[in-house]
This record gives sequence, C-alpha cells and structure tokens, in this order.
Amino acid sequence: MPNIKHLEDICTQVRRDILRQVHKVNSGHPGGSLGCTEFFVALYNEIMDRKDAFEMDGIGEDLFFLSNGHISPVFYSVLARAGYFPVEELNTFRLIDSRLQGHPTTHEGLPGVRIASGSLGQGMSVAIGAAQAKKLNNDDKIVYTLHGDGELQEGQNWEAIMYASAKKVDNLISTVDLNGQQIDGATDDVLPMGSIKAKFEAFGWTVLEIEEGNNLEAVLEGMAKAKAETGKGKPVCVLLKTIMGNGVDFMMHTHAWHGKAPNDEQLEIGLAQNPETLGDY
Repeated sequence: MPNIKHLEDICTQVRRDILRQVHKVNSGHPGGSLGCTEFFVALYNEIMDRKDAFEMDGIGEDLFFLSNGHISPVFYSVLARAGYFPVEELNTFRLIDSRLQGHPTTHEGLPGVRIASGSLGQGMSVAIGAAQAKKLNNDDKIVYTLHGDGELQEGQNWEAIMYASAKKVDNLISTVDLNGQQIDGATDDVLPMGSIKAKFEAFGWTVLEIEEGNNLEAVLEGMAKAKAETGKGKPVCVLLKTIMGNGVDFMMHTHAWHGKAPNDEQLEIGLAQNPETLGDY
C-alpha cells in the first residue's frame, strides 16, 4: 500500500521547491506547477515502472513526456526528489548555462528529460511515436503524457489524437490538466472547447475522469483504473480536474499566477502555508 503521509510530505516539499525556484529568478510558472504537484508525485513515486538509473532509450520501463513544458518547476523538483539529479541543482533554475531551463531541454543532458518541450501541442505526437516504438520492440511498458487544457486549443493535438485511435495505440495514457485556466484568462473565455471528454470519445479514446486531481488517493486510484484500460485497443485519456495554484491560497483559482513569480513577502506567505518536510535545497 502507498504511504500516503510520505507522499503528502513530498508534495509539501515540492510546493516549497516550486515557489523558491521561481522567486529566486523572478521568472517561471508556479500556478500550473502547484496544481499538478500531486499528479507528478504520484506518477514518479508510485505509478510508473521506472529504472533507478536514467537511460535515454527507455527500453523496458514506462516513459513520461511533459507536453506543457512551462510547468518545469514541478517537473524538476519531482525529478530531483526522485533521485535523477542532485536536489541542490534546483538552485540553478533558469540561470544561464543551467541544465534547468525555463522549458525542459535535452542538449545539456538532464536525467529524466527525454524531449525538449514548451512548444505547446507537440508532446502527444512524440509520445505516440514512443508508444509505437515500444510495440515494435515487444516492450510491454506504458507511455504517459501530461497536457494543459489550454494547450488542446493547438490543432496538432487533434491530428495526433485521431492517429492514436486509428492505429490502436493502446499503451498510451494521456492526462489533461483540467484547471480551466490559461495565461490570458479562463479557457472558456479565451477559446471555449466544449466537452473535452466528448471530443476524446468521439476521436475513439477511452476517457476517465479524476474529479479530485489534488487528492493523492484519488489520483492513485484513477491512474490505476487508467492503467487497467491499456491493452484493449484504444488509447486512454485521463481528465485530471485540478486547482491552479493549489496549496498557496492567494494563487488558487486564478490565471494571474500562470506565469508570475512571488515577491519576497508572498514567498514567505506561501512557504508558511507549506512547512518544510524533507529539507530545502
């Protein structure tokens, strides 16, 4: 059984990491990172079957591709806390010549990062290619992805979504962070997309919903159900309903903190709401 208290402690520390990273350089995307903390912690500590030592080819292990690369602060924190690289390296976030750029890159060889991401809409295509490669290699592991709901306004997603079902890419689980916010406002105000569930189903996917995307037990249960749906001839979509800025009260339920760093006072307020659990870097 998962140790929920330990996972919650990791989540608290990851939220601290997110706040401290973006504050130090006055740059970055805390809102979506905070909202996806529980998902990342669950994914890397319980859900994925991954090797201890990072290998770029990913043979014989589950893979993860981050499509909405601007939420790199949570990605970097969870990778570091999972042992991919030293936690102290979080100090270099967005600095010149750092391996931890604002959007994940591969040219500096950061363990855990398989593709450069940040150009929204491309992650689905890459993940489908990786999933098909696993099938060709008789590798029974799963490919996981994460996308923003605003990101689905990009057309390339839907070409890939159509392709995945047509080619029966059933070793793919694509999660959508359904927080209803994007950089310019609420997604329904910027470009309403109607029912994302109905769209994925119309494109031939199996769709599951996690109503409490910031509840670890709900995430673990929902992703276990998603895994059980793989291998049945259809790709799997998980609609993860989260709160942008979760865990820091003044950042929650608003797009204002999509790409804005806290000042000194705001940092202290946010950290006070998330007392240190595993040690800061």
